[in-house]
Amino acid sequence: MDNTKKRTAAGTAMALLGGAFWGLSGVCGQYLFQTKEMTATWLVPVRLFVSGLLLLIFFLVRDPKKTLSVWKNKKTAFDLLIYSFAGIMLCQYAYFQTIEWSNAGTATVVQYIGPALIVVFVCISTHRKPLPKEIVAVVLALAGIFVIATHGNPGTLVLSRRALVMGLLSAFAVVVYTVQPVELLKQYEAPMILAWGMLIGGTVLMIAFRPWNHMPIVDAKTIEIVLYIIVFGTMAGFSMYMQSVKLIGGVKAGLYACIEPVAATILSVVWMKVQFAPMDLLGFALILATIFVLAIPGKEEKAATK
Repeated sequence: MDNTKKRTAAGTAMALLGGAFWGLSGVCGQYLFQTKEMTATWLVPVRLFVSGLLLLIFFLVRDPKKTLSVWKNKKTAFDLLIYSFAGIMLCQYAYFQTIEWSNAGTATVVQYIGPALIVVFVCISTHRKPLPKEIVAVVLALAGIFVIATHGNPGTLVLSRRALVMGLLSAFAVVVYTVQPVELLKQYEAPMILAWGMLIGGTVLMIAFRPWNHMPIVDAKTIEIVLYIIVFGTMAGFSMYMQSVKLIGGVKAGLYACIEPVAATILSVVWMKVQFAPMDLLGFALILATIFVLAIPGKEEKAATK
């Protein structure tokens, strides 16, 4: 197997595994919100701060000079701050707040309009017209959001306004943390950039929300699930996704990571007994279809594979 195939195989595996970890993590969050009196304003700061601190300690012990060098250049420091605040911090807070106000399946699927938003961003930033498949993907994403939010009736909002807004914010943040760190990833390891992003975002949220003032029910089950969310749903999941973006690109990584909303929806039904209406499932299907439409190779991509 040549290096290109190895990179593709590794990137695909990381995207799939990272997506599965995220899907379970979202449902774990829903469980804690519904049974342990936990809130997103407690879980997200603790999750990000602890995950970022543990990862950063590892990199500081291994190579302190390289780990701190990101701050020596104004451009990389600025990019890292944008990634931390508008990417990681906003994505995690908005995502788990959406779960608290709706459910893991809905929150995860709404977040997956992110790839369609990436297409819009790329077209605007590169001053090019969208391809036919990109237009179809954006229309599908908008249709999916409309169906989930209204069940086809424009006069009725089925999904609460606050959950819809937070879900859309999490999708916007997906664009930021996928596009913003591209230059950073050329110079630094993905997990190291992630460590800084989580620690910075987590520290700001800890100061803003002061989770120690509203403690949840803390028992063995709570500790077990929070540890899973920190280790697998955060540290491992994000590291694998960012590394997959580095290996196979954001579009392909997003395609394979779409196992996340599938896993979150199935687990929401099986574990949390969430009942989705047929219109919900139609909306989910429309949004997930955008990923597959975007993955259809164009003429240039087909020529490159010949």
